[in-house]
Amino acid sequence: MTDATTEPFDAPTGPGGSTPSKESESYTHGHHESVLRSHRWRTAENSAAFLLPHLSPGLSILDVGCGPGTLTVDLAQHVAPGKVVGVDASETVLASAREAAEDKGVENVEFRHANAYELPFDDDSFDVVFAHQVLQHLSDPVAALREMRRVARPGGLVANRESDYAAMTWYPESHGLTEWNELYHEVTRAYGFEADAGRRLLSWVERSGVAPEAITPSAGVWCYSTPEDRRWWGGLWAERCIASNFAVQAKESALADDVALELLAQDWLRWAEEPGGWFAVLHGETIARV
Repeated sequence: MTDATTEPFDAPTGPGGSTPSKESESYTHGHHESVLRSHRWRTAENSAAFLLPHLSPGLSILDVGCGPGTLTVDLAQHVAPGKVVGVDASETVLASAREAAEDKGVENVEFRHANAYELPFDDDSFDVVFAHQVLQHLSDPVAALREMRRVARPGGLVANRESDYAAMTWYPESHGLTEWNELYHEVTRAYGFEADAGRRLLSWVERSGVAPEAITPSAGVWCYSTPEDRRWWGGLWAERCIASNFAVQAKESALADDVALELLAQDWLRWAEEPGGWFAVLHGETIARV
């Protein structure tokens, strides 16, 4: 996932009460190459800028739902020689993360298999616990936040960043992209997840037991507007519409068929070629002092 996923342990039932054949409790996108390609693009600067002013050499960090590890490795370089641990539910994606660390020669990072609801660490283990695009893929985000708090040291930080699908905006107008956004909401609702996590993040953190005065909320944006960025973003979403776990879940829940998904993919490719095309992703962000 997101760059983040968790293995099912009491996985929610899918439409009709059946257990859905999905890759994890939490990951609508799965681990198709089009998903991992977007995760590998993430860096501390473009995905954790709100956290960077709080980091210093020697701090320890836990990255929950680390995915292929590029963001984790980048954070490790900001706190070296401090120890950074990335956890994810997918052994395959963890292998990719280890390769990323080796390729960059970063030695103060390790990657472990874990699930966000049952982190395999003692209480008070890390100075910073970070999760990027994780809670929107969980059926109980508040429970996961409580677990993140548990492994954060007193006075430490729990930092989260979540996108908000209803707040995504684009130009020019596209009926197909509007249909895609509506379908994404329908699929995530069918599987018990919240696509509009960004606007809810602050309330979730408060419900996890953090006092409001101990939380610093903010917002961040990704913007895809150059011809190169449009082709990259539109192309990977075109692939996700037909080949990722999102497509599997859309069909399993009887919300779309192959023909409808192929049409959405073509709409993404058409948008990507539009002169002046623009797409923005809004994120909610919180830093909680525990």
